[in-house]
Amino acid sequence: MSRRALISVYDKEGIDAFARSLSELGWELVSSGGTASFLEGQGLEVTTVEDVTHAPEMLGGRVKTLHPRIHAGILARRDLPEHVDTLAEHDILPIDLVCVNLYPFAKVAAERGRSEAEVVEMIDVGGPSMLRAAAKNFAHVTVVSSPDQYEDVLAELREHGDTTGDTRRRLAREAFETSAVYEATIANWFGDTERFPEQLTLALRKVTNLSYGENPHQAGAYYREVGARRHLLSQVEQLGGKELSYNNLVDLEGARRVLREFVMPAVVIVKHANPCGVAVAATIEEAWERALAADPVSAFGCVALVNRDIHGALGARIAEHFVEVLMAPGFDDDAVEALRRKKALRILHDRERRSETPGERDYKRVLGGMLVQERDSDIQDREEMQVVAGEVTEQQWGDLLFAWRVCKHVSSNAIVIVRDLQTIGVGAGQMSRVDSVRIAVEKARAHGHDLQGAVLASDAFFPFADGPELALGAGIAAIIQPGGSKRDADVAAAVDAAGAALVFTGRRHFRH
Repeated sequence: MSRRALISVYDKEGIDAFARSLSELGWELVSSGGTASFLEGQGLEVTTVEDVTHAPEMLGGRVKTLHPRIHAGILARRDLPEHVDTLAEHDILPIDLVCVNLYPFAKVAAERGRSEAEVVEMIDVGGPSMLRAAAKNFAHVTVVSSPDQYEDVLAELREHGDTTGDTRRRLAREAFETSAVYEATIANWFGDTERFPEQLTLALRKVTNLSYGENPHQAGAYYREVGARRHLLSQVEQLGGKELSYNNLVDLEGARRVLREFVMPAVVIVKHANPCGVAVAATIEEAWERALAADPVSAFGCVALVNRDIHGALGARIAEHFVEVLMAPGFDDDAVEALRRKKALRILHDRERRSETPGERDYKRVLGGMLVQERDSDIQDREEMQVVAGEVTEQQWGDLLFAWRVCKHVSSNAIVIVRDLQTIGVGAGQMSRVDSVRIAVEKARAHGHDLQGAVLASDAFFPFADGPELALGAGIAAIIQPGGSKRDADVAAAVDAAGAALVFTGRRHFRH
């Protein structure tokens, strides 16, 4: 008796060659609807599902494979006499291979302008049922859930006459993974109307293995969220350099968030997920020089992002420094040639043109679970802020808003000192806010920056006047911070006494 393969696929790529090879190996092809018509159009002999079930397709194709004569053929255990007898009693032939790929729900749901009815029609019912049935009976049935599996399955069939038990078990796992991701994507789509649904299921698909994790002894990989319209590397082409590491991607995400704060030519240099040099200028070349000069020591081995195309001269200038990763919206040939001389430099061409995805969540792993929050995409205008001490000049407003936007992306306790739209001192990740101020001031001085007339941003309120007093004594002329401390009046008095200005934003931007 010839073996039977049930084929029902939405994505027809490669299925003609796969089905033809099965037919040449003596398999009977059983298929339904559009797949049957497609295979017949390729000159293949096909037994239709209607011939097997003795029932027509119903409800516009919604019901075709959901039938005992299909699922009994898939689920019957060949090693149980009672199962074999039941098949014989009802004149049902076993199905030995199931090849199914599902309706593209995630793709359609992510497309703009699609109606709810159109998205709902992409919820596959029969496909997951067949995959799960075949995967459950992997001891006897080969389940093929992706075109990527076609060649491996055919190779084993040609070599052994059947797939091995280990292969069927692996394919079963991959089929259940496919089904689980599919169902999770649908559930999350239905839950999109809630900020935090009662049940939140993450569906992730691997994009690439990484050279290593945070440290060389840790393995790492990068996964994307299934159903997301885009992800960190979805519009990125690597033009040169080594493969990306875990830390590269962490820094890349951090730098990208800062860069999206600015429209003018801007450069963001990040080290250990914190910006160490940020500048905007009239040209991208000037912005690079100013961002690098902000803290050239910390910039050694950095990740750098720019929001304008890189041309030959700038490419050569950047190549003079040790940069781990460089990402830009475009490169000319001279720039690429200059940058490729640095064999380790990862050159990334970013074609992404859109801003943050609204409604994205941030996740942090904790023991046995996840902390989930809305992403901090807040941008404030100066009209929402309050000047509580001194007077703020127009130039200071520009620097204060620039500092406030950068500060949002620095690890708490975060202090950012800015002069002329250039960071000149950053204090990050300290347990004491005073220590963060001290570090920011010392960094500015170490690199020869003039603190007189500079401005300072703090991601959270100053609980005492000591932090501001340290900054004011160094020459800081204006401070921006959320306010909200019991001692706000003391802080405002200290600033006013120094002849400086103080702005309260009313919003905090912790980043732990």
